[in-house]
Amino acid sequence: MKQVPIIDIETAAGLVNEGDTLLQGGFGMTGNPVHLMHALAEQGTKNLTFVGNNTGEAGLGGGRLLRNGQISKMIGSFFTSNPDAVKAAQSGQVAYELLPQGTLAEAIRAGGAGIGGFYTPTSAGTPLAQGRETKVIDGVEQVFVKAIRGNVAFIRAWRADTAGNLQYRMTENNFNKAMATAADLVIAEVEEIVPVGAIAPEHVHTPGCFVDYLVQATLTLDDLGSSASVASSKKVDEARMHMARRALAELKKGDVVNLGIGIPTLVADLISEEHGIILHTENGMLGVGPVPADGGGAMDYPVNAGKIPVTALKGSSYFDSADSFAMIRGGHIDVAIMGGLEVDEAANLANWAVPGKPLLGVGGAMDLAKGAKRLIITMTHTNPDGSSKIVPSCTLPLTATGVVDMVITDLAVFAYPDGQLTLIDLMPGATLDEVRAKTGAGFIERLSD
Repeated sequence: MKQVPIIDIETAAGLVNEGDTLLQGGFGMTGNPVHLMHALAEQGTKNLTFVGNNTGEAGLGGGRLLRNGQISKMIGSFFTSNPDAVKAAQSGQVAYELLPQGTLAEAIRAGGAGIGGFYTPTSAGTPLAQGRETKVIDGVEQVFVKAIRGNVAFIRAWRADTAGNLQYRMTENNFNKAMATAADLVIAEVEEIVPVGAIAPEHVHTPGCFVDYLVQATLTLDDLGSSASVASSKKVDEARMHMARRALAELKKGDVVNLGIGIPTLVADLISEEHGIILHTENGMLGVGPVPADGGGAMDYPVNAGKIPVTALKGSSYFDSADSFAMIRGGHIDVAIMGGLEVDEAANLANWAVPGKPLLGVGGAMDLAKGAKRLIITMTHTNPDGSSKIVPSCTLPLTATGVVDMVITDLAVFAYPDGQLTLIDLMPGATLDEVRAKTGAGFIERLSD
């Protein structure tokens, strides 16, 4: 049986050369090879192209390399969670390429599978498609994305055996599994190294043939950043709860549902076991339960797409990011509930970019908007200046075209029967005159008695 060398963390970091493309696993700080990244920061290797969902947090993981000026380009899906990444991009200090999260995961998976690239409907008609080849396949506009490979991959697993077989813990799988296949040199940072055979074959998530070196490093609460713990209480205004309740009323038993960040997350607090709804989170989990009552963090619990620790319900399952987005693009998510910045008469959605700010954080929004069978948008009816968020035509950068099925605001509920924006319900305390006055788009009225 193969024996994978076990090396110290400084030796591992020294295997990265100036100018390398470095793949880094993790979703936020969950499943993040933080010790390898910090050792690389100590060595000061420069001119790196960093590939990861996000650049860690300020001063943690890839964030430490950013502060050191070691990264010349970053490729990822959500950099806005790290203010240092935003500053580096705005100043021009670091070049960047933004990809939808599912596109990033698939590009890495393709790179590891020896595939040159692929076409995807995700991002078609949006700024992220500009400069890319597009093609209409079976009547659907699709965008070509080149596969991604790296010189070195730093990944994090929970256990390894001496043959290099890896086992991930809960939602720590995320990008690690694909990245383990897509680099010339793969170094796995692990919590525990056990004798070969101690991990049952059916529990091996990454076979040892992909792994070149092992490094043992113990995870601490300080390594988890903002996911270390979660507050046990939060205050939410009643208008937002009305929107969450109205969205819940649209769900039926057995639905697989993805909840976006913001108002949609409130729906999770209302779902009981009796509802029979299966919550999906794009970083690799089906069967998401409520926030831990004991205030525990990501050391003991999985995390959701907001990087918040959650519990796992009976029958839950874990998987990697590439599989998660295959579920989304493949039409296996029944409903996605997302926030919005603008929705228009043609059912177009804009919810990821604001003028004057760098386009640094699309996450999984584009994949979900295109891939979910049904899309419900929850948002306040107007902006702080009183302008309508429901408009004749979106002026903000688009997330996806022609995808919205329902809009729930603090004032009203709209749908698109026969392809036309239609008012179907008023929210508690709202009047028809108020909705007419505060809605910029033209709409049909079809209120039930």
